[in-house]
Formats: sequence, C-alpha cells, structure tokens
Amino acid sequence: MLRIDPDPGHRPVIGGHATVAGGLAKGGLRYLDRSEAAAVQVYVSNPRGWALATGDPRQDEAFAGGCVDRGVVSYVHASLLVNLGSPTSATVERSAATLEHALRRAAAIGARGVVFHAGSAVDAGHAEKAMIQVREALLPLLDLAAAEGLPKLLVEPSAGGGRSLAARVEDLGPYLDAVDRHPWLGTCFDTCHAWAAGHDLAAPGGMTATLDALVGAVGADRLWLVHANDSKDACGSTRDRHESVGKGTIGAAPFAELLAHPAARGVPLIVETPNDDGAGHPADIALLRSLAPHSS
Repeated sequence: MLRIDPDPGHRPVIGGHATVAGGLAKGGLRYLDRSEAAAVQVYVSNPRGWALATGDPRQDEAFAGGCVDRGVVSYVHASLLVNLGSPTSATVERSAATLEHALRRAAAIGARGVVFHAGSAVDAGHAEKAMIQVREALLPLLDLAAAEGLPKLLVEPSAGGGRSLAARVEDLGPYLDAVDRHPWLGTCFDTCHAWAAGHDLAAPGGMTATLDALVGAVGADRLWLVHANDSKDACGSTRDRHESVGKGTIGAAPFAELLAHPAARGVPLIVETPNDDGAGHPADIALLRSLAPHSS
C-alpha cells in the first residue's frame, strides 16, 4: 500500500513537482526546503524525449537521504511520451523501456511509485488493439517490479481527446482489468485532467461524486496519489493547462471536498501548478493544508 497515514486528523501529506536543475539532490532538496513540502515528484529523464539518463549515484543517495531526513515521500513521473497504446510499434517498445528505466531510477532514489499517462490509441480503428498492447507491455513490467520489489506503477488518466485510453475516471476500470488488476498497478487522480475530461468538480458535490465514481471503477484501495491542480480552461475543454489552486476555473472549494473524501485519506497530494519563479509551491501547499479537515 502507498498510503501514508490513514488518520484524517493528522496533517495531510502535501507537496509538489520539483524542478531539479543543477542535480537531483541540489534542486530537489532546495525545493523541499523552500516549499515546506511533505511529498515531492520529479522527472528522472527528459520529460519530452526518449533519452534515458543514468543518474548520478551521489546525487541519488543525497536526494534519498535528504527525503528521509525531512520525512518526505517521493514519486517519479515518467516521460510524457510514454504511450503503450500507440499504433507505432517503436513507440510502444520505447514506452515500455522508459517505464522500466523509471522504475529502476525510482528505486535508486527511494521513490514510492512511478506515474505514467494512460496513453492513446491515436486512431479510432486501433482502440481494441491498443488495450491488448497495454496488457502485453504492462503485465511483464508489473510482474518484474513485484518480483524485484521495485516501486509501483500509477496510471494517470488524460485530459481527454485524441482517442485516450483513459480520460474519465470510469475508464480506469477497464484499464486495470486489462492487466487483471495486478497488485502493482494503482491510480493517480489529476484534478485538472478530470475537469478537462468533463467531470464537473466545481458543482456542489461534484468532487465527491467523481471520487465515488473512481472508487466504483478501481476499488477503495487503488488511489495512491493525487495531482492537485486548478485549471485555466472550462470543464470538458480537454485542455491540460494547470493553474494555481483556487485561481482557476475549478476554484478552492472542491479541493476541500477532495481532502475530506475517504478515498483521499492518507493519500499524498502533489501540486503541478505554475512555478515560473522557481520558488516552489509554498502558497499552493499552504492553501491545500488549510482546506484539510482538522488541519494544523
């Protein structure tokens, strides 16, 4: 299990995605100290390329140790190019190799899980075969990770459009079914993506209804991470443009609803909002903590 603390009266585990310019430890630990994050997510390779960085063992050790010293849990986000449903065989092969690389790098830095996007069939006629590809590529990775004790994989629905294999939370049920609901595969819920895919999180009870639907699709114990992002665009836009929490079209109130939901109890939240000044996300993290029940 990736849950941290099931007691809703304790301080929620909230952090953000860190830029690691200058090195994983230098950039990542500086981010933690500036943002007061209790969780952190990083890339371990170019997020928009296929090159797989080997990493620096000294940086890896310093980052892992620094997270332990600060009581911080960490996650890796795989390259944004990963698409196990692609009609291009080379893309599927590269995607599987990238995920294995991310799993091994995550283990090296002490991360708890690797987030990857659900992918897209791209072409309408490829949808059925795309899910077969997901099974053929993902099952061996999940078996490998389980056998070697590597971190777990977390599938994240997209913002919709483009023949996505999972956009609405209900789509996650068939995705997990494709790999026999393997115990090493969980889910990452992104609020901006869900909003863009048509879940009206801003309606009264909208966040609760969406999380209820998520639990109905994947079960009560498969939500392992939340990406807490507001949106610049309208509900159902299929546009993935993040905004600072409470400053976008979703608004702050739904995030309080999220933090109060039983499915989110003990699940870390990661902010992926604009961070142009490099200062981290202290305001977003502080706001989310203030919205949590019994926050201190």
